[in-house]
Amino acid sequence: MSVVIGIDGRELLGDATGAGRYLGELLARWVRRPDAESREFVIYTPEPLPFLSTLPEGARVREMVVGSGRGTWWEQTHLRRAVRANPPGVFFASAYTAPLALGSVPLAVAIHDVSFAARPEWFRPREGARRRLLTRQAARSAEIIFTISEFSKREIVERLSVPPERVRVTYLSVTPRRSLGEGGPREPLVLFVGSIFNRRRLPATITAFAAATASTPEARLVIAGADRSYPPLDLMGLATEAGVGTRVELQQYVSEDALTSLYNRASVFVFLSEYEGFGLTPLEALSAGVPIVVLDTPVAREIYGDAAWYVPPANDVRAASAAIRTLLEDPAARERLLAAAPAVLGRYSWDTAAELTLTDIEGIARR
Repeated sequence: MSVVIGIDGRELLGDATGAGRYLGELLARWVRRPDAESREFVIYTPEPLPFLSTLPEGARVREMVVGSGRGTWWEQTHLRRAVRANPPGVFFASAYTAPLALGSVPLAVAIHDVSFAARPEWFRPREGARRRLLTRQAARSAEIIFTISEFSKREIVERLSVPPERVRVTYLSVTPRRSLGEGGPREPLVLFVGSIFNRRRLPATITAFAAATASTPEARLVIAGADRSYPPLDLMGLATEAGVGTRVELQQYVSEDALTSLYNRASVFVFLSEYEGFGLTPLEALSAGVPIVVLDTPVAREIYGDAAWYVPPANDVRAASAAIRTLLEDPAARERLLAAAPAVLGRYSWDTAAELTLTDIEGIARR
């Protein structure tokens, strides 16, 4: 008898985010497995999912559109009722929280990081309280918790008080970006890609860029990502104050083709984040042949290994400025740093992540 796996599909709606890409990459592989007939996926969603049209014809995926809205109310009312009314063999929540009181349905949940518990000042009070409450409840209810780094596992065990044996680490991977090839032309373009959070130190990045390129007026900094900062950041105001207002560009959202173009033209990728569960976009940069400058944190060391230029948190602006200047001006320095990229990128595989995750989900399924 085939197993029915229920999935909260909200992360597949709208513009791609880290959690949405994670779920999409897993699902795309699950439905193409040689044993795909042995399971059915029920995707619960508040509105139709364009993503499902990208799956192969005949894939055993059933969309269940229930209620409206995408937030906590939908999750705890419409989604919970739909799951309880016709229980799947197991339910997978791919982004931190899940409906409470699912009865006898086994729960697997993915918790990518616990920044809301580690650094509550980065979140609006109501949002932070909601995340802490619901994620802690989901973690305690789940038979298995997936996370994306050993660093995040330690944080989940410590801050959510769950036994370590219930937490599985399955690393993310990266879809290689089209590259211009060895020796291809690069612009004096410094790039950041990712949602704009205060923990990612974009003001320091702007200040470092201004100092590094004072004698390189053609250099540009592109910051591509939705602004989710709290307290709010005025990045363009900061750029103007630093004297680089005309050389800094903010892009709230870019298409996949435009993003690939940015990676292929950039000479340096800067990601001064002080807290991540994984940090996917620097790996995307590496896959496109762009050297990365990152803040020196335990998770950064775990994920990027020898393929990054590490900036000490206490001296981020001066050290990042030196890194940017060197990597813009010295192609040999870029190549030395990128020499470690193949070995680092080779550690990550969506196929492996999909295999490990599905095996664990089916291991707790009610048959």
